[in-house]
Amino acid sequence: MRAMNLDPRPHLPISLAALCLVMAAALPAQAADAPAAAAKPAKPAKAANAAKPLSAAASASQARARSTVRAKELAEDTVEQVNTAQLAVADRVLTGTADCEFNQKVTIEPMADRAGHFHVVHAKARYTMVPQETTTGAVRLEDKKAGIVWLQIPAKSMLMNTKIGQRILDACTLAEQRAAVQAVQTATGLGIVPGAAPANPAAPAAPAAAAAPAAAAAPAASAAQ
Repeated sequence: MRAMNLDPRPHLPISLAALCLVMAAALPAQAADAPAAAAKPAKPAKAANAAKPLSAAASASQARARSTVRAKELAEDTVEQVNTAQLAVADRVLTGTADCEFNQKVTIEPMADRAGHFHVVHAKARYTMVPQETTTGAVRLEDKKAGIVWLQIPAKSMLMNTKIGQRILDACTLAEQRAAVQAVQTATGLGIVPGAAPANPAAPAAPAAAAAPAAAAAPAASAAQ
């Protein structure tokens, strides 16, 4: 006859107890592997790398937009509408290289692709100028953005800075202006022309001086009668 089991705790089968022990041993290993798995954010890293080409493309687009705006501003600054009156003034502009004071030079050249526009070059500076109408008849070329004016009169030309109200260069002459000055000096007798006879303005005064006593003698003879 078997002895009676007096232990009140229920007894588990041996297979079920072994399974519980295996599961209890596996729990710490799974807990240790969890932080390692969480430390591998592979997908966020890929997303960050994919964002870089988008940022570079946006920067390139912005750069192109800025370049287009700048090109438009430059075109508006250098291209000015020239009317018929200004084109008439442009026909009177003397071109070439002018000799100026202090052994300086200024070059004036028409722009082939823009009617009425001129390049005026002094030292390392180059200005884009257009004619402006004047009330004095002088030829005036102006770069409004730079504030630089090239003023041409029959005897000379000058380069001026209107922003500060000063002349940059004076006494600039081209071949046509030098010829005009020489012609005026020759016509007025102020120039020295080789082979020309000197003027003698005192010679015509002698007959007038001789006529004065004769005129005075006539009343005296009348009074004597």
